[in-house]
Amino acid sequence: MADLLRFLAPHDMAFAGIYRDYLEFTLSRQLLVPELWADFVRVFTADSDDPDKGWRCEYWGKMMRGACLCYRATGNEELYGLLRETVRSLLCTQREDGRISTYSASAQLTGWDLWGRKYVMTGLLHFLEICREENERKQILHALIRHADAVTDQCGPGKTNITETSDYWGGVNSCSILEPFMALYGLTNEERYLRFAEYILSTGGCRDGNLIEIALEGRIPPYQYPETKAYETISFFEGVLAYYQATGKERYLCAVINFFHAVEETDLTIIGCCGCTDELFDHSTLRQAEASGKIMQETCVSVTWMRLCTRLLLMTGDSRYYDRIERTGYNALYGAVNLYGLPQYDRPSKTMMCGLPFDSYSPLTDSRRGNGIGGLKRFSFGGFYGCCACIASAGIALLPLTAVLQGEDGVYINAMFSGRAAFRTADGKYTALTAESGYPREGTMRMTVETEEGPAAFAMRLRVPEETAETEILVNGVRQEKLPRERGYVCLKRRFFSGDTVEIRGRIPLVRETIGGSDAFRYGCIVLARDEAKEPDFDSPAILPDGPVSWRMLAPEPDETIRIRIDREPDHTPLLLTDYASCGKHWNREKNRVTVWMRRSTGAEPGGDGRSAG
Repeated sequence: MADLLRFLAPHDMAFAGIYRDYLEFTLSRQLLVPELWADFVRVFTADSDDPDKGWRCEYWGKMMRGACLCYRATGNEELYGLLRETVRSLLCTQREDGRISTYSASAQLTGWDLWGRKYVMTGLLHFLEICREENERKQILHALIRHADAVTDQCGPGKTNITETSDYWGGVNSCSILEPFMALYGLTNEERYLRFAEYILSTGGCRDGNLIEIALEGRIPPYQYPETKAYETISFFEGVLAYYQATGKERYLCAVINFFHAVEETDLTIIGCCGCTDELFDHSTLRQAEASGKIMQETCVSVTWMRLCTRLLLMTGDSRYYDRIERTGYNALYGAVNLYGLPQYDRPSKTMMCGLPFDSYSPLTDSRRGNGIGGLKRFSFGGFYGCCACIASAGIALLPLTAVLQGEDGVYINAMFSGRAAFRTADGKYTALTAESGYPREGTMRMTVETEEGPAAFAMRLRVPEETAETEILVNGVRQEKLPRERGYVCLKRRFFSGDTVEIRGRIPLVRETIGGSDAFRYGCIVLARDEAKEPDFDSPAILPDGPVSWRMLAPEPDETIRIRIDREPDHTPLLLTDYASCGKHWNREKNRVTVWMRRSTGAEPGGDGRSAG
């Protein structure tokens, strides 16, 4: 079942604005640091995870996946060179039995061993997708096959049960190796890898209950699953979806779609993440408005949710999946960027540590950022790293990569972006779109078409963000009426000439969401928050009316995207709300708390003369 949509080629995208800024941050602070890659390979030269049954084994492959995606989004050749070098170094650590592992022979198949082997496969498979050197491709594929065969030699019917290879989370972590095995099957067409994938599926992915059957039945929500670890469970269902795409067996697609909707219904928060109790499904949709000083909403969960949504978007061409990618990316993910390189608190040692490029947890109510380094492991040779910092680059890349996608008969414009995107039409004509946009502050974008050798005929499908109201589409300044809509896209199917313009003009509303006696506000996809450092009376109650509120858009301060003033009752200062991603970012200051959900008073009258939000 081939994907309906695909990414553009690495050198056919050049983004400006927020996409470019975060890509450059990720490259400079993480992916272009040779010493970091050397450390991640070095852990494979010894049995580094034996002493604590740890997960240092995941760091290289997890960051390699993100780095390969960032290369696809930027075409950065310095990055490509570093990735070639680190792949060569990793292959030199392969053991005689084929394993690339941080566990000794006596400790293998315990702790997070298979999880780490999964990420080795994942990293190598992603590099294969961008590798241009045929000899290197052959070497990598040979190493991958040896590495995978070491797993199938040890696990399966009559061997070690894969759900028993970890003491954690019912073995869901180990069973998530399903996804790279399906990718390897796609590369090699070796039946033994498909059979191994079917063996994993037969276990249900968990020794405490069959996750596939539970999802198919749809009777219990994710927070009542036999294991509720959000990251690993989402990752397992990515593999289930990959199996469906390889075989076309509908029950597995049904399981994934049911799981997706179940997470949406009961466990997705306003910023697009899950888990208000550490990193666990816990009925987060309802519980998110509760005050909590605990860690919550892990960055690993945010990015893995974005990955599942991306798979579904590419497969189906349904814009609702991009709605989810955008909400999570602009809020949970961008909010986790350690923009100022601040130190972070390590809970186990109760000490402040050198800050990693990305934070691990995202607060929602009267709490602070920098409140723990997720998945922190120290290296025997000095230094440390964390799981969330490794995975975040994949999410940073997915937003621009999914902004413009190629379909069989044209392009799908998912995001209002600034920059340039190029593609070839069905008849081979090279065509480029140069865009300027005020999004997400304004619901506007203007694209100019450039074509080679005369007009180009193709379909341009424009996603209109779900929150954008009163939207109109103009071609060469002429408003287009009664355009067909397909899966959330407005479709322009025509011959385009060089110099043609396409414009989207829409109004972005202020949206109020309510849980119990608490309110939160969104400006389109941007979640708004109060910031103790920006608001002198941060601890005062919201004192908002039950009905519409009056508001004004203000000029944003540096590093802000949105700044809005909401009027409160007479004699109370206006409420200042700014984009969640910019709030609480100075967590080393005395005043550093952030809150999205606000308790309100009842019966107050609207005030002010701005626009109203209901």
